[in-house]
Amino acid sequence: MKNDIKDFSLDFFSLKGKVAIITGGNSGLGQGFALALAKAGADIFAVSIADDNNETRKMIEAEGVKYHLMLADITKDGVCNQVAEACIRTYGKIDILMNNAGICINEPDVTKFTRVQWDKMISLNLTACFELSHEVAKYMIPQNSGKIINTCSMFSYLGGQWSPAYAASKHGLAGFTKAYCDELAQFNIQVNGIAPGYFATEITTSTRANQAANQRILDHIPANRWGNISDLMGTVVFLASNASNYVNGTLINVDGGYLVR
Repeated sequence: MKNDIKDFSLDFFSLKGKVAIITGGNSGLGQGFALALAKAGADIFAVSIADDNNETRKMIEAEGVKYHLMLADITKDGVCNQVAEACIRTYGKIDILMNNAGICINEPDVTKFTRVQWDKMISLNLTACFELSHEVAKYMIPQNSGKIINTCSMFSYLGGQWSPAYAASKHGLAGFTKAYCDELAQFNIQVNGIAPGYFATEITTSTRANQAANQRILDHIPANRWGNISDLMGTVVFLASNASNYVNGTLINVDGGYLVR
């Protein structure tokens, strides 16, 4: 067996010269993922349904890398193909795909949870991830390299109340991560997932402001705090870099220990 430990260096974590597509890349967790990849040296191709008045562009370009925003609804037929082709036209290649865009619609009364709500979440949280991965793989396979990273969830493991479609979509995304690993590993493409816990973002503001709900969540987290977006940034750089070349088909939980209780 070759003793290759002397070959390792911190350059394995560098993304200099790489190109990353990130869906939902200009807000919330996606914005943090995009900035992390930019700080490691990657050029960013963000996809979103809404503009952010160049807030993300300013942060990304301050890192000395390139940024392109494509406004698009990836749940529409043919759009994922358009995204991949647009990235190729812009940068000439695709090294990293971060399937991050997602939604959660809550309905406390399960009997009122509708097929419309179900379809909307499954379409974005799961089907669009397959379609974009499928399109991107067409470019990664010939170059014999690539990283696909899926934003999974604690609810890739748990049931969760009020949103059966969210839990179903995130369970499905975990399964898709493993299935596409099995398909693409032979082409030196790694497919992994990040499973965030409870994070202090704009969409959790009302929950954190509710003293009882906030305390109930904190009581379940051994770290006794909500996650900050910066807590995820090192994980995405690791999974996007050569440092994770033998990590494949797995989910990395970033949850302060939530799942151990």
